Amino acid sequence: MSTLVKNKIIAVYENGHIIISMEKGVEIKFPISKNKQLINGTNQQLNNIEISPYGLHWPDLDEDLSFQGLLKGDYGQYVGMQRSHHSEYIAP
Repeated sequence: MSTLVKNKIIAVYENGHIIISMEKGVEIKFPISKNKQLINGTNQQLNNIEISPYGLHWPDLDEDLSFQGLLKGDYGQYVGMQRSHHSEYIAP
């Protein structure tokens, strides 16, 4: 299994945003209001970020976001939305 990110990564919570800085100047920034789990976190919980080669994990909030998803603009479950536990196909 290959990893998406092999370089140094820094992730912090600052002023209502998660900011992820990678080598070569790449930065991802998004408001915590885009994520149902993060929006309810305290400053301490939001700053307790574990970084893996695949993404970010907030152990105090039980939330994981992949770098692949973040680069596509997927910030997890949006506020006001519920995840579907199944999908349904309806034939034409």
